Amino acid sequence: MEIIKNLHSYLAYIVLAVLIIAVVNAIMGWLGKKDFTLQKDLRISLFALILSHIQLLVGLILYFVSANGLKAIQALGMGGLNAPARLLALEHPFTNIIALALITIGWSRHKKFMESDKKFKTITIFYGLGLLLILSRIPWGQWFS
Repeated sequence: MEIIKNLHSYLAYIVLAVLIIAVVNAIMGWLGKKDFTLQKDLRISLFALILSHIQLLVGLILYFVSANGLKAIQALGMGGLNAPARLLALEHPFTNIIALALITIGWSRHKKFMESDKKFKTITIFYGLGLLLILSRIPWGQWFS
């Protein structure tokens, strides 16, 4: 289980970096009126999508085998969780699933458009909202301890 926990922790840095790159790239493309290219823009967005989904899968495995996930809810009940335990057992996974749904919707919607500005705008909005949700529920205390 320690391997899964470490993988989830270290992969988070990579996922955040790639998501930030994807959002910044989409903002620059949208505001700069650039053409959406397959070689750069599509690959950055797709890479962010794939890595985010891998992170979600690792996180779900960790949720079901870790004492801080589902087992904490089963042992303590929803009312027995203190704030740090509630963050790990409920808020972090639930919010990140919503974030991944937004990122996936952004990926799916951008493919429907032919115009570059609409593609960039869609990725900016949906990936950006997903990134904000992820950043809002990271257990920062564990990252810097």
